[in-house]
Amino acid sequence: MIHFKEISADLIPLSLLLIADPSEIKISEYLEGSICFGAYVHNELATVCVTNSNGDGETEIFNIASLPNMQQNGTGSKLLEFVINEFAKRKVKKLVLGTGAFGYQLTFYQRLGFRVDSVVKDFFTENYDEPIYENGIQHHDMLRLVINL
Repeated sequence: MIHFKEISADLIPLSLLLIADPSEIKISEYLEGSICFGAYVHNELATVCVTNSNGDGETEIFNIASLPNMQQNGTGSKLLEFVINEFAKRKVKKLVLGTGAFGYQLTFYQRLGFRVDSVVKDFFTENYDEPIYENGIQHHDMLRLVINL
């Protein structure tokens, strides 16, 4: 059984956040003042989503991550659907996020209604100390995605 709720950032293990973002520095920056949500499976935290307000009715998703044994089973999609609905109730106008220009994450977000809004050239090479690879290809550019609520 899965249930979803807003949770405090201090309840989220760093190891879980590092699955989606390899930079402890970046994580600590966006955790400050964040609104976080968790998906609990059999009362254990399985998936998290970290958001923060950008002002003017816009909220940004900075991290969504599932425990390795909970990946590819729909828990992340269900949590993101919950987050989208929750912010719609809170009168947020749009949700935005950044992701790599290729890979499963892009499909994941597009399946839930996010659309490409812009490209930030060389974001990953300029903002991370270590190169980030997926399927043997280095991430360079970040796609900015948006969903209007």
